[in-house]
Amino acid sequence: EVATGAVTTLAGSGTRGSADGVGGAAQFRNPLGVAVSADGSDLLVCTSDSLRQVCVSAPPPPPTFAPIVVPPSTLVADLGKMWGDATLPTGLVTFIVGEDEERLEKVSKSLLCIRSVFFRTMFGIGMKERDAAEVTVPHADLATFTALVDYLFADELDLGEEEGGRVQRALALRQLAQMYQVPRLELLCAQALQESVGPASAVPLLEAAHTTGDGRLLAQCRRYVADHAAEVRAS
Repeated sequence: EVATGAVTTLAGSGTRGSADGVGGAAQFRNPLGVAVSADGSDLLVCTSDSLRQVCVSAPPPPPTFAPIVVPPSTLVADLGKMWGDATLPTGLVTFIVGEDEERLEKVSKSLLCIRSVFFRTMFGIGMKERDAAEVTVPHADLATFTALVDYLFADELDLGEEEGGRVQRALALRQLAQMYQVPRLELLCAQALQESVGPASAVPLLEAAHTTGDGRLLAQCRRYVADHAAEVRAS
């Protein structure tokens, strides 16, 4: 430091040798010149017979991914909202789902409304769906839409039994949770996806995270692929 005259040793310990390293772990023999990286974290030291790289400080540890925290269920509190609310619709609705027009029969409109802002608007006063016996859902498959409705009625997440299928169901169900404004279900799906990152799923999940803009899952998959490259290639 020019102003104070203080001297700081950035690299080497006084022991003669030839080794890359962090700070004092680096060793030199007859150093002749020094170059500094643009960010100041590395030195390149030219000696009489070699070029050594020195990390001025230890590299940062790899990022950790804290578990996703899912809030407690609100099912009981939501059910209490049904009493005395004259704005809630009455009756049941049948959903016509997907390109194959599969049917999900006799679903309570009032229960859908107290559990989802989207359905509250869809079946609200003045909306044509309020008195409709059937509603078309073109953007989903029956299994995933049924999983959404089952969650709204029971607060239980059903992703199926098959491992590969669970990942795809979680991705599709998270999209429906976003669309139908069910934030706790969205978190449960994100939690399931985070826990499912492995040799066979890391690359497909990375691609899905890139497509959906999920930065957290994208970073986790990238880290997993970097740390387990051989296992990922073998899967």
